[in-house]
Amino acid sequence: PASQLIAKIFLKFNKSYNFSLKMFRKLFAGGTVVAAGVTLWKSNVVMAETRRMKQENSVKLTSRERRFINFASVEIDGQLYMTPQDFLDSVVEQEPRPRLKRKSLGLTETGFVKDVTPSLKKGSSQLFRNLLDKGIISYTEYLFLLSILTKPHSAFRIAFNMFDTDGNQRVDKHEFLVIRELFGGSLKNRELDAETKKTMERIFSYAWKEKRGIGGDKDQTGMIDHDEGLQRRHKVDTTLQVHFFGPKGNKDLHYEGFYKFMDDLQTEVLELEFNEFSKGKPVISEIDFAKILLRYTYLDIDDHDKFLDRVLDRVEEKGITFKEFRNFCQFLNNLEDFSIAMRMYTLADRAISKDEFSRAVKICTGFTLTPHIVKTVFAIFDDDGDGLLSYKEFIAIMKDRLHRGCKTTQQSEGWDAFKQCLKNELRQQRL
Repeated sequence: PASQLIAKIFLKFNKSYNFSLKMFRKLFAGGTVVAAGVTLWKSNVVMAETRRMKQENSVKLTSRERRFINFASVEIDGQLYMTPQDFLDSVVEQEPRPRLKRKSLGLTETGFVKDVTPSLKKGSSQLFRNLLDKGIISYTEYLFLLSILTKPHSAFRIAFNMFDTDGNQRVDKHEFLVIRELFGGSLKNRELDAETKKTMERIFSYAWKEKRGIGGDKDQTGMIDHDEGLQRRHKVDTTLQVHFFGPKGNKDLHYEGFYKFMDDLQTEVLELEFNEFSKGKPVISEIDFAKILLRYTYLDIDDHDKFLDRVLDRVEEKGITFKEFRNFCQFLNNLEDFSIAMRMYTLADRAISKDEFSRAVKICTGFTLTPHIVKTVFAIFDDDGDGLLSYKEFIAIMKDRLHRGCKTTQQSEGWDAFKQCLKNELRQQRL
């Protein structure tokens, strides 16, 4: 019923913005939004916003920091960690799984990580799904894993060479910890208030805090400070460290193993998305393919529906295999190269044909998309049905897809925020 949907939307909104449920009941009594109620709600927004500003708005975190904190279900001696299941949820789900509270562990209760984490040779595209909640992932490792999801295969070697600081074609554990500097280095230059600093202390290091002038007593915490990084390092190894370097941390990571891990992770996430819609079948429908591509975009409901309607009107249903889906998603990881190629090729910014699109994809990725997948893409993004694609609009929307909900956007507040929340929820209902 409409009243239940509205209630669900408001509860999500209320969770973020701390509005009174009593006010909501006044607004939606009987399940109907009445004009007087809306006016009353608007008149009280200022008071509610003032309370929220005092409590929450001072905590200025990036979208990825917020997402990590929301999904992290483990706390070890005051520091937050994700489990492998948390990470998968964070990249394919809108909200974390319901839980009463985080699982709290002491430093001596993390030995299970070494016992259950397979070696790199036994890794697969089922790694995270096999581990589920039997593992821990730090914030900087979360950033590292997110970056893998958007890396084209041609960039795997570059990523490996960045970690291989001495150029000996292998990465040891010490070199790997440099990711903490690479993925967290910009934080030390951010202007942060007291509340934000307090929140950040739960995921970042004493080295970072000292650079911000808020250092603490390291000896009382049982922590080890890592000079090259910004992530606080416990006397416990994370799942990635054990997977890459063994239980004793004395093994080296070679490019072949690194490449396979990155490829497996990309495949695992894509399999999760594909299986969500395939329901055990070997193919997904063309409309499901469109929904997957559009699920992380910032489109209005009407615009979103227009894209889906085009697929229904223009494409004969044959089904899309996982290989086709995976190849297209790998092409999206080459979107920057594709964008450059298009700008050089279409100096007048004109629309492109299916053949031109296919040729550009082949040049950027080295593989060919099937005619059916190209036809489906054109059906989605060809605005006027003339058989040509406005590549600028296509690239803009697909960049939203790549960010997977972590794109930094200007947050609306008050009534505008509630309307945006309503739009987003209605769009999710249609998925």
